[in-house]
Amino acid sequence: MSDRLTETVEQFALVPDTDRLYLLLDYAEQLPPLPDRLSAAREAGLGRVHECQSPVFLYAEVEGETVHLFADVPREAPTVRGLVGLLVETYEGATPEEVAALPEDLLYRLGIAKQLGMRRQQGFAGVLHRLKTSVAEAAR
Repeated sequence: MSDRLTETVEQFALVPDTDRLYLLLDYAEQLPPLPDRLSAAREAGLGRVHECQSPVFLYAEVEGETVHLFADVPREAPTVRGLVGLLVETYEGATPEEVAALPEDLLYRLGIAKQLGMRRQQGFAGVLHRLKTSVAEAAR
């Protein structure tokens, strides 16, 4: 796990189980808007994470060894938006290798898997897959 992800996991561990989803609301609010230059791709349906019920769009760019992440998730889906926001904040500026090492069991490490339904867990698995694939393709 990256140092930033380790810090995030430790932050979630300090909060009671019942309050952990509230932490995601902070990440949901901090998710920056999608840059205008990616609007056409979004409108064309590119970058869509089809495993998510909510319309989640995720894009990655790699400059040298630096990853840049962009996402669009509706405010009406605050939990999903928070999860994506957490990934964007934690892995913006990371290396492709750090993204590739992102643990598949992240929801369990954060201690929130039990609070999420199976569909959200499957959707988040799709987000992780899209993130890793997009970064690997952009790094080529």
